[in-house]
Amino acid sequence: MNSNLRWKAIFILVIVLICFYALFGLPSFPTSWGQMADNFSNRMQLGLDLRGGSHLVLQVQVQEAVANHRDQAIDALNDQLHKQNIVTGEIREVSDTQILVRNVAPASTGALQALVQNQFPEWTLSQAAGEQNGFLMTMKPTVVSDLQQQTMDQSLETIRRRINALGLKEPNVAPTGRGQNEILVELPGEGDPTRAKQVIQAGGQLRFQLVLDDTPYPSEAAALAAHSGVLPQGSQLVPGKSESADQSGAQVWWLLNRSPIITGADLRSATPGPDPNQPGFYEVHFSVSTVAAKRFGPFTGSNLGHRMAVVLDNQVQSAPVIQGRIDDQGEIEGQFTQDSAKDLSLILRAGALPASIKYLEERTIGPSLGNDSIREGVQASIASLIAVLIFLVVYYRLSGINAVVALLLNLVILIAFMAVSGATLTLPGIAGVVLTIGMGVDSNVLIFERIREELRAGKANASAVDIGFDKAFVTIIDTHVTTLVSAAFLFLFGTGPVKGFAITLVIGLLANLFTSVYVSRVIFDWHLSRMSREAELSI
Repeated sequence: MNSNLRWKAIFILVIVLICFYALFGLPSFPTSWGQMADNFSNRMQLGLDLRGGSHLVLQVQVQEAVANHRDQAIDALNDQLHKQNIVTGEIREVSDTQILVRNVAPASTGALQALVQNQFPEWTLSQAAGEQNGFLMTMKPTVVSDLQQQTMDQSLETIRRRINALGLKEPNVAPTGRGQNEILVELPGEGDPTRAKQVIQAGGQLRFQLVLDDTPYPSEAAALAAHSGVLPQGSQLVPGKSESADQSGAQVWWLLNRSPIITGADLRSATPGPDPNQPGFYEVHFSVSTVAAKRFGPFTGSNLGHRMAVVLDNQVQSAPVIQGRIDDQGEIEGQFTQDSAKDLSLILRAGALPASIKYLEERTIGPSLGNDSIREGVQASIASLIAVLIFLVVYYRLSGINAVVALLLNLVILIAFMAVSGATLTLPGIAGVVLTIGMGVDSNVLIFERIREELRAGKANASAVDIGFDKAFVTIIDTHVTTLVSAAFLFLFGTGPVKGFAITLVIGLLANLFTSVYVSRVIFDWHLSRMSREAELSI
């Protein structure tokens, strides 16, 4: 064996040893088959369809984000009308995308139109049907569409961060692909994902709102009766729990200013800690962005002695009295336990959901079903591999053994790379493994048939092998590149199982290029170096 061939053989041996280390770790003596199997199973990440776990489909209520945008516009409109002395009557919402401005003074009509055109470009102004001196502001369709898409994107990223923060292994969070603002959440290995569901389900919609009436009401009817059946303009009733000692825990209703001072989107950090005012309970310390602090500081400074409600998921958690100016740091109190304070801070750190979510589907996949899938998938892979190997050995004789070695090494490299990279193996991924076997056979058939053609043309063994590999190489590259491009699109636009198929296919194709072109050529060169020039190449 010449020096160049020896170094190539050593390089291949090193690759094989690295792959076995990736799959089984460092060997210990004596090593049992059971220990090796445990090492292998610990290194392979199995998907939901193989490992079992929970499958959830959530729907984001995107219209809530549109309604929040409308409420902010109402608040901003009121401020601008006051500043510019534009005389109007009632301003109220008609739908999620429409605002009615009633009783506009005739002399103020032009000023109102100019105001909407210049400072509210996302809205159109038109005469309200059936309203004398009334105007209807309508949110533009493109703005509604953009808000809905932004809400979906933010919800997707927020849920993904929350799930990842829980430390779940290889979760999948992605759009379902069916439209309808739906998100798919797969939690492999989590047969009872109670805490994960609680963290996902908690909307985390944090709002700090001014309390308009310091005395809570025992019911909605009592609140309406206290205001002659009509709530003040720009207000809303929000349920909460009584903080009085004699009615602790009873549901009450708070009258709040509809427009929040700051929201969860303004938060910079949130951490749990013991509540010094309530021994045994915990609170959440938070800090807000610099931009939000510029609003929060002046507001709290000008409302000393008034209550400010901390509203989470449309529930008043607490309504403390503002005792001092708060700029960029504060606390959320609500008689939290250690776990609930920790989960709340996790939710807030991961980001506020711009809209609430609704469960559409929930399934738990048992591990026995996954074991059946693994067994049947492995059986199909082994059966196809054996059939292919028999064909190669029978049809190409000794050269078929060359192809067998290349195929087996291809599979070893593929599985080892998945173990090292932490890629998740799914049932479609097993299909990708089977397809990789087919691509590997295709590459070897191209090379062997080229070599046969050169031998029939009277070329010597070494020359026929050289020319056969050179001519087949371009075709192999062409077929692999086109398949890689297809796999790349599957990965970019597919969801969990489709991505698993794409990943295994890409890794298998790259491994196949190495084994069919490099390893197979080294085996041929080694075989040629040990046979005489007159001997016939077995192919």
